[in-house]
Amino acid sequence: MKTILVTGSNGLLGQKITERLFTTKQFKLIATSKGGDRFPVKDGYIYAEMNILDPQNVREVIERYKPDAIIHTAALTNVDTCEDQKELAYQLNVESVKTLISICEEYDIQLVHLSTDFIFDGANGPYTEEAAVSPLSYYGETKVEAEEAVKASKCKWAILRTILVYGIVSDMSRSNIVLWAKGALEKGAPINVVNDQWRMPTLAEDLADCCLLAVEKDAQGIYNASGKDMMSVCELVEKVADYWKLDKSLIHEVSAATLNQTAKRPVRTGFVLDKSIHDLGYNPHSFEEGLAILDDQLKK
Repeated sequence: MKTILVTGSNGLLGQKITERLFTTKQFKLIATSKGGDRFPVKDGYIYAEMNILDPQNVREVIERYKPDAIIHTAALTNVDTCEDQKELAYQLNVESVKTLISICEEYDIQLVHLSTDFIFDGANGPYTEEAAVSPLSYYGETKVEAEEAVKASKCKWAILRTILVYGIVSDMSRSNIVLWAKGALEKGAPINVVNDQWRMPTLAEDLADCCLLAVEKDAQGIYNASGKDMMSVCELVEKVADYWKLDKSLIHEVSAATLNQTAKRPVRTGFVLDKSIHDLGYNPHSFEEGLAILDDQLKK
């Protein structure tokens, strides 16, 4: 049985991977993150505190557990924060990856690295794995540099690119667009939502499955791992309102330019998923199916 070490295990994706492995027992899991373990069940896997910004600490933890694969989910993904705190963004999104690469090369560990649609400018979406990158934001720039480092490495590697991940876990450090929209509309709060950006939102469970498929199949190369439905951000929020029967008149359509966000966002991203479906057996849910899964979890 392979041993997988997951970085950022307290995050949404990290907890979904823990959940999957906790139920399937498919691999041995070493969950790592900064601070204490947020996953509600504490047995059936190992949790190790690990500061991804401390290369010596990272090395000690990896050498202690000798995993066959590392799934690297830890990153600074807030696009505006990356623009405002470039040094921190670089440390988290690039330096940490280089640390992992050197250790993976040394111990012949497969590295599964998470990337993003924000490596593209959004002029020609949806994108294949071979499309030329052209980031608009510093976040996108750091993710491109990390990808280049992974591609140049001598270890076994897979890069999974994803888009707008949503879902829920018991102890969340940050929200996501579905929970934000649902929460605001339930309170009767009017919200401004952009109508000139298009995405393919990704259920966290689907992305977790893709990560594990990449390990199971010893995947090598770049794979798109998003949801399968393209929609504007406004359509996305309207679908959330429809599903939970909330007041759509509270949704105010605005153009992205009116929001004065620090970082530029791509207009239309989206991915062609054929390679992941064919090579990995990736099978993402529709957005409506994803909302139903989320609804079921919220009721428990």
